[in-house]
Amino acid sequence: MRSVVHIEREYSYFFLLPATLVFGVLFLVPVLLSFFFAFTRWTLTEWNLVGWDNFITFFSEPSLNIGFRNTLIYAVFTSGLKVILGFLLGAFLCGPLRTRDYLRSIIFFPTILSTIAVGITFSTLMHPSKGLINGVLQLIGIPGPDWLGNPHLALFSVILVDVWKGVGMATVIYIAGINAIPKDYYEALMIDGGSSFHKVWYITLPLSRPAMNSVILLSFIGGLRSFDLIWTMTKGGPGFATDLIASIIYKQYSGGFYGLATAGNVILFILIAILVVPLNRFLIKSEVAL
Repeated sequence: MRSVVHIEREYSYFFLLPATLVFGVLFLVPVLLSFFFAFTRWTLTEWNLVGWDNFITFFSEPSLNIGFRNTLIYAVFTSGLKVILGFLLGAFLCGPLRTRDYLRSIIFFPTILSTIAVGITFSTLMHPSKGLINGVLQLIGIPGPDWLGNPHLALFSVILVDVWKGVGMATVIYIAGINAIPKDYYEALMIDGGSSFHKVWYITLPLSRPAMNSVILLSFIGGLRSFDLIWTMTKGGPGFATDLIASIIYKQYSGGFYGLATAGNVILFILIAILVVPLNRFLIKSEVAL
């Protein structure tokens, strides 16, 4: 006769079954199929095995080096700016402000906008001769640059738009983390004569570390696989100046090279895993060490 503990253990596995099925159907099966089709030349009706040819062809892509470099720059800058600005805004909006809720709504508003709509809007605003941004700069005597046409400036212009759109989500995560800090710490510091700077530096910043780690991981992963905003604003141009790995993959899909594009997706998947897994371990260790 089976023991009660054994029966209870089997019974608990049934609660894992729905999540396991969803994970398998929506994530595991597509990933395995992608790995398989990366070694094929396929269409919607047929496929042929071609071995490593797709990977060799993908790595011989002339713009791939630029794509790798731009992807890393894009991920590091968007993540870094969201981490810093999100913390400053989160700490500010947790203060005793009368319009606190209103300001929170304004900062979070760009997050809910369509990325395509944001890209089209800022493409218009950044037009070198007809855009509102250069028009305002001209009024105060500053010649506006060609934000999206200058190959040395275009990538950073898109990065600023990405940060504008995504910093609201980082701020909300920080606000949740800061509000979870016990008020006793702040009261003890005030009794000891601590200033507002000391409150932020010695209490808010170290104790909001879990929220900061979440922002780092989410924004870094989002930057590595970013595509829609950069494609809407520059389509990888001028030249290959703003090409990311994701935009190179899209160009291959649109050209009908489905197997080649699938191999690119597998490479991007592996790249993200290689960068994010060690980063996640480092962040967890540093959080435990606090």
